[in-house]
Amino acid sequence: MAKSVTAKKSLKQGKPPYVLDEQVGFILRQVWQRHSSIFSRDIGTNLTPTQWAALSKLAETGPCSQNQLGRLTAMDVATIKGVIDRLTVRGLTETSQDPEDGRRLLVSLTRAGQQLAEKLAPNAIAITRETLAPLDAKERELLMGLLNKLR
Repeated sequence: MAKSVTAKKSLKQGKPPYVLDEQVGFILRQVWQRHSSIFSRDIGTNLTPTQWAALSKLAETGPCSQNQLGRLTAMDVATIKGVIDRLTVRGLTETSQDPEDGRRLLVSLTRAGQQLAEKLAPNAIAITRETLAPLDAKERELLMGLLNKLR
């Protein structure tokens, strides 16, 4: 009952109880869309953000299981499998049996995958820089700290 009274009161004052433009999810989606547009324009090759995440994480950590890679890149099992399948078809990743556990497959970068990750790293850094360009250095640091806190 109190909620409907509050909603009616808000409407009488000219402001609806829920304003989409003030919602964190909506704002984050708009920021993501802007970042995705910059990414698509500047990555310099036909890679999706999830494919780049997998390539860059493998370049950072070295070979790992597909499940571990999914956890490290915040992708569910089905998504990381599709990403790795597409990267493998392109000759950028490969799988091999884990020498310590023959039941497990390790995903690793091929030579071409390693070269591409190294080549595109400066582009990826520039993409992040452009995404955050409207902020000064202190604001960038604050935003990244707050976003990390929300993970």
